[in-house]
Amino acid sequence: MAVIQATDADFQSVLQNNERVVVKYFADWCGNCRLFSPKFKRMSENEEFAGVAFVDVNAETSPETRKLAGVTNLPFFAVFKNGELVEGTATSKEEYVQDMVRKLS
Repeated sequence: MAVIQATDADFQSVLQNNERVVVKYFADWCGNCRLFSPKFKRMSENEEFAGVAFVDVNAETSPETRKLAGVTNLPFFAVFKNGELVEGTATSKEEYVQDMVRKLS
């Protein structure tokens, strides 16, 4: 599944249309965010995570969506199940993000 680009305008719709969602909050100036992008895309294409929506949100241009997950630092990852925040953390470790997504099963 391709990574979905979301903003404040459509984020609630993404949550409503997908039972399990993992969000990467980023900023254009964030080097670690850019370095994580190919890993996030690869995760979205992994069969193990079929049925999970992978979403990119620019934290600078989507303040309401950023507040919803309590973003403190970038890159920040949050997992939602049935529209509710399950967990969120700032990390650059792919294994940690994978573990977060596995908890959604």
